[in-house]
Amino acid sequence: MELSDYVRVLRSYWVGVLTLLILGIAVAGGWSLLQPKVYTADASGYVAAQGATDLGTSMVGDQLAQSKVKSYLDIGTWRSVAEFAITELKLTTTPDALVKQVSVSNPTNTVIIQVSASAATPEAARDLAEAWIRGIIKQIDQIEGSAGQTAPVTVIPGDSALLPTAPSSPNWKLNLALGALIGLLLGVGYAIVRDRMDQHVRSAEQTERVTGVAVVGTLPLEPELVKHPEVLADEDARSQGRLVAIAESFRGLRTNLQYMSVDNPPRAIVVTSPLPGDGKSFTAANLAMTIAAADRPVVLIDGDLRRPMIAKLFNLPNDAGLSDVLAGRARVEDVLQPASPTYPLSVLAAGPVPPNPSEILGSERMRQLIAQLSERALVIVDSPPVLPVTDSAVLSTRADGALLVVNTGKTTFDQLDAALNLMDKAKAKTLGIVLNRVP
Repeated sequence: MELSDYVRVLRSYWVGVLTLLILGIAVAGGWSLLQPKVYTADASGYVAAQGATDLGTSMVGDQLAQSKVKSYLDIGTWRSVAEFAITELKLTTTPDALVKQVSVSNPTNTVIIQVSASAATPEAARDLAEAWIRGIIKQIDQIEGSAGQTAPVTVIPGDSALLPTAPSSPNWKLNLALGALIGLLLGVGYAIVRDRMDQHVRSAEQTERVTGVAVVGTLPLEPELVKHPEVLADEDARSQGRLVAIAESFRGLRTNLQYMSVDNPPRAIVVTSPLPGDGKSFTAANLAMTIAAADRPVVLIDGDLRRPMIAKLFNLPNDAGLSDVLAGRARVEDVLQPASPTYPLSVLAAGPVPPNPSEILGSERMRQLIAQLSERALVIVDSPPVLPVTDSAVLSTRADGALLVVNTGKTTFDQLDAALNLMDKAKAKTLGIVLNRVP
């Protein structure tokens, strides 16, 4: 996957990613709340030889002290030191448990013994650290001292341990950061898995890669137009900011159709979709208006004789139309209606719904009608969806090809493949795919 793929996936499933991120932070915060507070205090001691009076004895004493430091580190982990601290502080714990609360270390190239003690309160941690230093000194004196005398090399206590001002555990910042990181990783993983399992059409690149058919247009999602479809006149798009993006997308689709075949451009185009509700009628109507806005004559035919929508979109009567022409009850010149006072756009409404739409649309008279109209104008036919009925596949053979309108995020690749296969079986040419309602 490329960076653009990850961006697309995260944009598609950002709700799940954000939910897991917040959940990770919440779990980390809850876990931190349940953990007991632990305070840590530090005390130190200086390993030194006793009785150094001049430079020579001082140097010998320093060397002796350095040789003893590692041994004193081991003494700092003895149970006897813990027993001394328990007795002095009147604790109720065991030596083995207390040893785990204390760590003894020696900074590199020094004769310093550092003791870090942890306890449930700041005072207990401070007292334990200081008592541990005293316990180490007592053990050294017992081992290396003689007749009640202190050892020649011992630990000299440093400054008193400071009282901790904040608990060392739980570490809220670290825990929340780890929770956020784990939640984010889980969210990204969730998004990638969902994307791999998701069969819905999401992007132009994905569609072209899976189907091998070119995407000739992408129409952005306009929630208002989904609820109330309308025909966007070109001057409206310039005057209303909300329509600029989708109007520009239709102009881009118009340009792509113009360059689709320079030597033999299509003069009759069927607009269809895999399923109802994908926005084919809206696309056909606005594509016709956009092409007409470039001063090219266009005839828009409502070939959906089952659920006609074109007349409604243009606020035109549907009393007479295509079905009357094909049945011989009217001439095409008599039922063509001008759709715009500004642009050369005519609409042939569906007319009364016949009992046999497939036979009528697949008739020789329909082919002749399209051929007749395409001599003087570009013909765009809004046809029924491909999968529920065979009208579109049959009708596409009467034109130069078909545009397949896909509802982004709703149409699956199985449905798209089935629609393309039906078009292939009918030997209809698919000019390209139009992605509608792209987020």
